[in-house]
Amino acid sequence: MNNLKFLLAIWKANLQSAMEYRISFLTQMIGMMANNFLYFAIWIIFFDRFKDVRGWGVNDMYVTFGILASAFGLVSLLFGNAFMLSDIISKGRLDYYLSMPKPVLLHAVSSRMIASGMGDFAYGFVSYALSGYLTWDGLARYVLAMLLAATVFAAFLILTQSLAFWFGTMSNFSNLVLNAMLTFGIYPITLFDNYAKIILFTIIPAALMGAIPAEFIRGFTWQSLSQLLIGASGFLGLAIFVFRAGLRRYESGSAIQIEV
Repeated sequence: MNNLKFLLAIWKANLQSAMEYRISFLTQMIGMMANNFLYFAIWIIFFDRFKDVRGWGVNDMYVTFGILASAFGLVSLLFGNAFMLSDIISKGRLDYYLSMPKPVLLHAVSSRMIASGMGDFAYGFVSYALSGYLTWDGLARYVLAMLLAATVFAAFLILTQSLAFWFGTMSNFSNLVLNAMLTFGIYPITLFDNYAKIILFTIIPAALMGAIPAEFIRGFTWQSLSQLLIGASGFLGLAIFVFRAGLRRYESGSAIQIEV
């Protein structure tokens, strides 16, 4: 409960900071929504030509892209530093968070908000509304699936960026796996064979951020829900374990005065 109050206080402070420049905040939000629409327009053109790809139509892609965008946006808003954790580690900037009484990882990743994430978050709901699957129970599944997909995404970011404890700066590698996660997350899962599906559930868990949540939203099944729950809890647990293991070998960068 104390950690939750701490998180709410940080998120409130982040939001207040972002809203100091309301025009910039709204511009970034609208710009990101427009960017998402232009990107998805390619899929609209594609399905206008081919109609169906192994059981997936354009309405299914609206759901898939929507859940992917909302999950990405939610992590950007609430845990913005997860995208640059490797830089914080490699440059010795964890010193500031180590000096505080709150959990280091939780404090570090939640201390920054990426304002453009609001555009992704909002666009996801718009995309879902346009899919034709919008119902009250479907909306409830959408919110649950979004939270679980965001958990997988945040955990994957923390996991890959925590490798900086052992290998130093991981910015290029982190960007590579991030792009792979987002790229493969939008594709219908039916396009891949069994070997590729194993990769998309484990090494690059893009299926747990896109296709599987979309299947759960389109229609409730215990299989898809269990996959999301196991994936979210498993990757979150692994991410925390790897970060703590790396923290034990962390070398101070004497950067506390810079952070303050």
